[in-house]
Amino acid sequence: MRLDDIDERIVAWLARDARASFRTIGDAVGLSAPAVKRRVDRLLEAGVIERFAAVIDPGALGWSTELFLELFCEGRTPPATIQQVLSTYPEVVGAYTVTGDPDALVQLRASDTAHLERTLERIRSEPFVVRTRSVIVLSRLIDRPGPPFDQHEPSA
Repeated sequence: MRLDDIDERIVAWLARDARASFRTIGDAVGLSAPAVKRRVDRLLEAGVIERFAAVIDPGALGWSTELFLELFCEGRTPPATIQQVLSTYPEVVGAYTVTGDPDALVQLRASDTAHLERTLERIRSEPFVVRTRSVIVLSRLIDRPGPPFDQHEPSA
């Protein structure tokens, strides 16, 4: 689906505040609330908008330690196998196949370094894991909620 300028502005609004009313968004993009609703429904139907979700601060829930793990696998371990195994770990919040030497890049969150160490040891014991390399996150510098529609950033 090709987005026009108004669609992009609507998506930018929703990426930053999915609870914004259709009226608020409509006022910002020059449409009526019903017209915004029709466009949002069309964006949902087309799969441009997958879902609406609350963004939770993991630190507020006690999961303040974050790590990126490069995963090196044995032989030609299929991505589906990596996904299936990693999805059993609640600490894994993201996993990606990547270019370069690692087979996957895994994002983990834990309550503290001891929790993180226990999780890393469990992942390292998986039969297809040859080795890992990890980096602990000290601080998040940029954490954007959606696509880079900067030219359509909503004003408060």
